[in-house]
Amino acid sequence: MHQYLAVTSNGLENLLADELAKLGIENPKPVQAGVKFKASLEQVYRCCLWSRLASRFVRVLSEFRCQDDMDLYLSVNAINWPNHFHGSKKIVVDFNGTNREIRNSQYGAMKVKDAIVDSFEKKNLPRPSISKDQPDLRIHVRLHRDNAILGIDMVGSGLHQRGYRTESGRAPLRETLASAIVQRSGWEHDKPLLDPMCGSGTLLIEAAMLAANMAPGVMRKYWSFEALEDFDAEMWAEIKSEASVQARRGIKKVSARFYGFDNDTRVLKTARDNARRAGVESLITFEKGDAALVKRPADFENGTIICNPPYGERLGTHPGLIALYTAFGAQMKAEFGGCNASIFSSSDDLLSCLRMRADKQYKLNNGALPCHQKNYSITERVGEASSDGAADNSKNASSIAPDFANRLKKNIGKIGKWAKKEQLDCYRIYDADLPEYNVAIDIYLDHLVIQEYAAPKNIPPEKAKRRLTDIIRAAIDVTGTDANKVILKTREKQKGRSQYEKLSQQSDTMNVNEYGVKLIVNLHDYLDTGLFLDHKITRRKIGELSQGKKFLNLFAYTGSATVHAAVGGAQSTTTVDMSKTYLEWAKENMALNGQVGRQHQYIQADCLQWLDNASEQYDLIFIDPPTFSNSKRMEQTFDVQRDHIQLMKNLKRLLAQQGTIVFSNNKRHFKMDMDAMAELGLKAQNISHQTLPLDFGRNKHIHNCWIVSHA
Repeated sequence: MHQYLAVTSNGLENLLADELAKLGIENPKPVQAGVKFKASLEQVYRCCLWSRLASRFVRVLSEFRCQDDMDLYLSVNAINWPNHFHGSKKIVVDFNGTNREIRNSQYGAMKVKDAIVDSFEKKNLPRPSISKDQPDLRIHVRLHRDNAILGIDMVGSGLHQRGYRTESGRAPLRETLASAIVQRSGWEHDKPLLDPMCGSGTLLIEAAMLAANMAPGVMRKYWSFEALEDFDAEMWAEIKSEASVQARRGIKKVSARFYGFDNDTRVLKTARDNARRAGVESLITFEKGDAALVKRPADFENGTIICNPPYGERLGTHPGLIALYTAFGAQMKAEFGGCNASIFSSSDDLLSCLRMRADKQYKLNNGALPCHQKNYSITERVGEASSDGAADNSKNASSIAPDFANRLKKNIGKIGKWAKKEQLDCYRIYDADLPEYNVAIDIYLDHLVIQEYAAPKNIPPEKAKRRLTDIIRAAIDVTGTDANKVILKTREKQKGRSQYEKLSQQSDTMNVNEYGVKLIVNLHDYLDTGLFLDHKITRRKIGELSQGKKFLNLFAYTGSATVHAAVGGAQSTTTVDMSKTYLEWAKENMALNGQVGRQHQYIQADCLQWLDNASEQYDLIFIDPPTFSNSKRMEQTFDVQRDHIQLMKNLKRLLAQQGTIVFSNNKRHFKMDMDAMAELGLKAQNISHQTLPLDFGRNKHIHNCWIVSHA
């Protein structure tokens, strides 16, 4: 008998030990990411063929102290390698781990290879060659601190490669992990099983093979142990033949039915092909369907729903996933009362959206990603299925952040009516009205932009995350917005132009109306959308003041104020901004409104430097500088409180005798230096209150705005 190590994923050690015990192994001992045991050739052949949970089996040849490369070389060289395999075989070394002296796994693998080759050459035997692509044998080394395990991999390619799956869905589960999920789901093998988001069908195929008592390795063409000197071909042929007969008989004995649904027809074709190659296609029905609308099959008595729904890492997927889990949970309760469910996900917050209490839960990894598997008994029927099959969750709306939901409804009733009257496609419906729900929510036509303000440091991250999940769920429910049209962003304190930095590359724009002017917004690619909503009344005022005027827009951003001026009848416009991207956006905004021609100029420049040298006169100037800027393209920092008088000094030089400056900034508690303004020969009138729109009524200091003219 030899010592073996069965390798598996973290969290599956005890489950694998139980499996090996059922396969006849005595006293299997769980260790980190594996199980140690002793076995005869026949026993290890059966383990390799029948284990659903192990990723590989390693014959352990030595365990030794390894402080440096000399320890490693000598310990490996001490093994009588020709006793294990012939020098004509091709090998590769899989070296895992490092320590203080062996800091590179490739270096460790090289020393192991040298020691093996030298052991053959010392005996004047042919030396094995190295092949990374098609080795006959894999030498396994696991190094942890100063302890090393050396052995021969009995399997070759990982045992998760059953042979039935040639291509997968977007986020496939390894077959070994899928089998573990099935075994921990609580599903009884004679009961029906349903996967409403089946993807390439791995969970259902593994379950069907389990129900049919099919050996998971029965389709494999090659095993590394066939290259060993002690390989018993006759014994192996008998074990394989026995498994093949069992597979054919087992299929006929299965009484359970398996159902798979997915909304992607391409992936469903892959699932059917996988099931056919696995030999279980007669047991599984695959159909196109939406998990949020899935109906209970007629013969689904005491069945189990098993599922690995998406749990994307990208922030932009969060609203859609929250809606998916919420709708899926409601549909399960409406359609599958009396059944069980087992859901596997990396996000405990998303699992909470199912609104069900777990009977059991397990922690395990999907690769390096920590995940949860939760098992539920579906006993409550909260809400009935609606006419289109979707679960009616309206009765539950008040249970999802009820204070927030009620405030949002109230705001929409008031602000929505005002926005319609004002011809506004985009407006704010919530602005951190309740301290515990610290977000801003804006409507852009049929889209919702939720901006999460960074939570205070005294709020635990998990609590803040759970609140955000509730906010998104309630906002989708109250507004009726399609979850795919909900955009989530995180807003922290910004300096200079950092709010303009790019977040993604979707380049998905839409046109909106504001007081009869058309403007382009981009809801995805930047923290801001190309339109500062709090300035809508300021822009309207600029349009009213612009008839026949020469207009200058400084720090112009996407030129929305320029568009209002041009549409309002400005004689000419000059738009100045440091960003080429935003100047091009400004041109597109103008063209959208039919405002093209030589009378409209666009200048890419640092506005402060441009002001120092400009000499042309303007009748109307709009300037909305940053509160603070230290851009790399600026020669010096700018602080609006400190530098506004110098700014006004330059602006006065460009202002026509009867001209007007509309000066705005968003520094809280900004104080205009009225004495210094008087010395410059300028007068200023604070019109901040007049330019504050209804949807920003809660935030009196969102911006301040002044009308400046010659005294």
